[in-house]
Amino acid sequence: MSTQNPRPTELTVHGTSRVLEIAFDDGARFRIPFELLRVYSPSAEVQGHGPGQAVLQTGKRHVQIVALQPVGHYAVQPTFSDGHDSGIYTWEYLYLLGSRQDELWADYERRLAQAGLDRDAPMPAKPAGGCGHG
Repeated sequence: MSTQNPRPTELTVHGTSRVLEIAFDDGARFRIPFELLRVYSPSAEVQGHGPGQAVLQTGKRHVQIVALQPVGHYAVQPTFSDGHDSGIYTWEYLYLLGSRQDELWADYERRLAQAGLDRDAPMPAKPAGGCGHG
């Protein structure tokens, strides 16, 4: 584990190409597709409330970031065009997403295949009553 957490020096939302470009003070620069950001949202709605509870996201190929709010000095909170806005993306998490894109895409495609779905399948309707835990 590094004691130095890279800090962003640039953050640009590219709406046409649907990528978030982020540069860090260690020289790393990533172009993270909005779709990847959305399907790997750190929110409980996507990740669940515990191991094995993640909700496979589909139909996010054309998702846009319509707003991006700072969260203190450690994160940003995007609002996506599908209404999802509960994910708080720390600088560390954005660095992980950027640096492991190939691995994450492969894992996403593997999970889609296991579920018999493709990236463009519509998301199932949400059950009434919120998260459904309790």
